[in-house]
Parts: sequence; C-alpha cells; structure tokens
Amino acid sequence: MLEREVMFNIFLIFFVFAELSFYLLIAQTGIVEVFHSKIALIALLPVGGVIGTYLSANLKMQEHYKALFLLSLQISIVYFYPHLNPFMLFLLGIAVGGMSPIIILTIKKATKLDLMLSLGSAYMFGTFFFTSNPFHRETLGIILSVTALLSYIFIEEIKTTNRSFVKEFYSYPLYLMVAWVFLDSSLFETLSRDVNIPIWRGGFGYEIMFFHALGVLAALSIRLEYYQKIFLITVMFTLSYLFYFIKEPLYLSIVYPFVISYYNIVILQSLIKVKNLKRIGIYMIFIGWIASGSGLMVALNGYILYVPLLFTVLFVESIQKQINLKKELSHA
Repeated sequence: MLEREVMFNIFLIFFVFAELSFYLLIAQTGIVEVFHSKIALIALLPVGGVIGTYLSANLKMQEHYKALFLLSLQISIVYFYPHLNPFMLFLLGIAVGGMSPIIILTIKKATKLDLMLSLGSAYMFGTFFFTSNPFHRETLGIILSVTALLSYIFIEEIKTTNRSFVKEFYSYPLYLMVAWVFLDSSLFETLSRDVNIPIWRGGFGYEIMFFHALGVLAALSIRLEYYQKIFLITVMFTLSYLFYFIKEPLYLSIVYPFVISYYNIVILQSLIKVKNLKRIGIYMIFIGWIASGSGLMVALNGYILYVPLLFTVLFVESIQKQINLKKELSHA
C-alpha cells in the first residue's frame, strides 16, 4: 500500500510539473514570441482556451477519457510547433484550457510535498528554458506533453486514496484572484519585452529560480491568517512594480518570483476547495484566460503605468479588513 502511494505521488508530481511547464514555455511565452505578440494572430488560442475549459467542466464524461483525448490533441498539435495556423492555435487552446479543471481535480489528491516539488520544479524549469529560442521548443513541448500523458495514465491505473490537506486552506473571492493574475500578467508581459530591464536575460536566472522555490516553500510552510496573506501579496506586488519603475533588476528578481509562486499556491489552495466542477471551470476561465489576456493587452498597449491604481484598491481593502478583524477580536 505504501509503495502504491509513493508511486502515485511521483506520477502526480510529474504530471503537474509537465503540464505547468508546457503552459509556461509553449502556450504562454512560446506562442506569444513566435507570433511576435500580435493579438490578431494568436486570438484563437484564448478563444479555444475558454471553450475547452467550459466543455471540460460541463461535459458528462469521465475525466480519464477527457484527459486522454486532450493530452493526445496537445501532442498532435505541438508536433507542428512553431508552424501553427490559427485553427491549430484554436485546437491547442481547447487542449490546454480543457486540461485546467482536470489538473485542479488531480491536485486535490496531492500532498504538500507533491505541490512543493511539482510547482517549484516547474517554475525553475521554466526559468531555465525561458531564454531558449522559442522557435526551437518543439522537442521540449513533445517531451512535456508525453510525460504528462504517461503520468496521468499511471495515476489512473494506481487509483490510490491519497492524503489530503484541503481543510487547511482559505478560500479567496474570485475578483481577488483575478486581480492577482492580472497584476502578474501585466508585469510579466511588460518585462519580457523591456530591453532596459531584462531580468531573465540579464544574468539573474539563479536568483529568480531560488526565489520561485522560496515562494512555494513559504506558501506551503508558513501559516498566515486570511487577510495577512492578502496583505503580503499586495505588498509584494507593490514592491515588484516599484522595482520595475525605478529599474532595479536585482531586487525585482528577488521579490517578483517570490510573489508569483506565493500567490499561485494561494489560488490553487482556493480552487481545490471548490467541489463543483462547473464552478471550477468558471473560475479557470476568468483566472486563466480573461485576467491573463487583459494583462497581455495592457502590456502590448503600454498601459503599465495605470496598473498601480489597482494596488490602492487592494491595499486599502486589506488594511480595512485587518482593522475590522482586530476590532472583532477585541470585542470578543
């Protein structure tokens, strides 16, 4: 029994690692760079993503068969990467979007160590290969997709009842998670195009990898209260934008990767508490496609200077909630 659980955890780690790495290196950075950030050319990718997420969450079919079909579709499309036409981008969006609710369902069976290893490895792997030529990632995409497919097959074959620590998590409102993803996407897409502060290509790769891992570790190991996490994420995003505006690449390479890892863990912790698959699908549409797409539009149109206005709303709210919480505790 112990051996089955260990094997289950190993394959789960490889599955989450492979799919997240694929999204980071192919669906997010790879496609955008290959098509030179032209929205008109890549628009069908997020359209397919929204449709794929909706269908995956609403079709009455066993998740096992959904995953096998979507991962097979992903492999067949990435085989032609980077020579993808709009229809192929649409199909790739369906594959990636459709897998997102399935990934959340799989992560429900994870342990803290599983999440720590899979997400930490994916962030470091993505950082390491971020500077690779986006036109030459087809082999990498196929390897990651096949790894995800085989890992998922073994996960389903083992069918163990794994440990769960869902009760330890807080649930955060959708608008707050959308705001975090929007802030991240706006800054990430802006940074990836700014030659004046190239943190990934400017010799800060090891710092970025280290603080990605530290962010994952902190999110899973340090116990903070509900509004303390909101406050921490808000402050870290504020510092990230500040260091970008004043052109401090070293400090940015420390703070920004940390908050990326930290808030993504917080979002995952919220999502895996959601029991309804249709609701998970709605959350993933707003978080995975609408928020990130809006951030991309902000970056492409040079509106990054207006984004800090959002900090004011989040910061004031988190402070007000902390004050109200302390008042409630004092009157208790």
